[in-house]
Amino acid sequence: MNEKLNELKYLMGEVDDLSKAASILSWDQQANMPPGGAAARASQLGTLSRLAHEKFTDERVGRLLYELSKETRDLAYEDDTASLIRVLKRDYEKATRLPSTFVAELAEASGLGTTSWAQARAANNWDGFSDHLKRMIELKQREAEYLGYHDKMYDALLDTYEPDMKTRQVSEMFDTVRRELVPLVRAISEHADRVDDSVVHRPYEHARQWDLAQEALRAIGYDFERGRMDQVPHPFCTTFSNRDVRVTNRVLPNFFNSAFFGALHEGGHALYELGSPDRFERTGLAGGTSLSVHESQSRMWENLVGRSRAFWEFFFPKFAAKFPEHAADMDAEKMYRAVSKVQPSYIRVEADEVTYSLHVMLRFEAENMLVENKLSVNDLPAWWDEAMSSYLGVTPPDVAHGALQDVHWSLGYYGYFPTYSLGTFFSAQLFDKAREQLGDLDEQFARGEFAPLRAWLTENIYQHARKYTLNEIATRVTGEPLQTRSYIAYLKKKYSEIYGL
Repeated sequence: MNEKLNELKYLMGEVDDLSKAASILSWDQQANMPPGGAAARASQLGTLSRLAHEKFTDERVGRLLYELSKETRDLAYEDDTASLIRVLKRDYEKATRLPSTFVAELAEASGLGTTSWAQARAANNWDGFSDHLKRMIELKQREAEYLGYHDKMYDALLDTYEPDMKTRQVSEMFDTVRRELVPLVRAISEHADRVDDSVVHRPYEHARQWDLAQEALRAIGYDFERGRMDQVPHPFCTTFSNRDVRVTNRVLPNFFNSAFFGALHEGGHALYELGSPDRFERTGLAGGTSLSVHESQSRMWENLVGRSRAFWEFFFPKFAAKFPEHAADMDAEKMYRAVSKVQPSYIRVEADEVTYSLHVMLRFEAENMLVENKLSVNDLPAWWDEAMSSYLGVTPPDVAHGALQDVHWSLGYYGYFPTYSLGTFFSAQLFDKAREQLGDLDEQFARGEFAPLRAWLTENIYQHARKYTLNEIATRVTGEPLQTRSYIAYLKKKYSEIYGL
């Protein structure tokens, strides 16, 4: 078995190298590349994606997986080798349904679409992006047909980011949460004047915002010897190895939350990747379980930690040292309330904790209708504005604040959006268990001690990398599959106290 296993790992190492090379080109495209390089970059990404796909779907890989799956069937489910074969076998069966020519075509369209989106958003011009979006939807429809599905076309796309999750399950969870969120938002709106968030909307100098965001990253344990932060139109985290995990961010001159909480959000993703074990590197088992589990980490560090009262008891002096002109009439308690204010907004990545999932639900609904041809690309901006009014009570002033605000559709990330909320639900479920096992986290945070939580997450989440599905790891850590009651209870407790409900 060892000889076959070593051969499989060697082949997976080559696949991983090609995939990571494509990731580097994609990171550079958004962080550094001049717009004129879009066409050439699209071709480069297409070639690398095709080569990685062809190498992974080679018949030799299939034979090795078939033989090794028989030889490892008596190993414990949690065994590293058994897990590697199980996960790779699933990936292989899915990948072999996609022709290599299609994979290259999709990668090229993504490369072109990303630049088109950035230019269209900057120009506030839907027509500049609509043709690319039409093309991408057609490609994702073809992908769903290649992959196969039993109920909804969206199931095939969702499975890419959250294995075994179905559209019906997401809809049921969203309906449950929506029933709780809508009356909560309504109740908060009647007491909106209890929280003054004017401090986060004052002018903030770019360089000092950037420095403070980096200071927040260092506080939670992000290692700048194995990472860096760069500026992009839409923040993301990308991994080239567990020794090179990069975050990106954006700075708004009159909104403090954007860069600060963007750093904590992407930093949460990065801590997960940095915690992936060395033994899984270049095997196909490194990284995160799924996008929902990944988002549980970003949302935990952004909100459950970064927007906690205890965090600001620790961090407010650092804020005051960097922005004394804004801290003069503030204290830690006022800052905690300001960054936690509930105020329906146009932009998802700038949304408060309570209304955030409503943004995600809107996109989930739009994606389902787009791939089923129940909503046309030309009608999407108007539909979006109406949905925003219905879901959040606000209407975007223009398309840049509406249907053009997210980069995901230009990249072909259909099925990704639900994982933001699924991960948010899971973050609260995990946090409840961490509190139970670690004691008073608030005391620790107030002293600037985040290592105990990080160590707990390493033991319970990070070290397992891709070995388990969302529900498997949820059950292992918390004793039950993904649930929404922890999230709902967290929001009700925190915001009832803040707003005196």
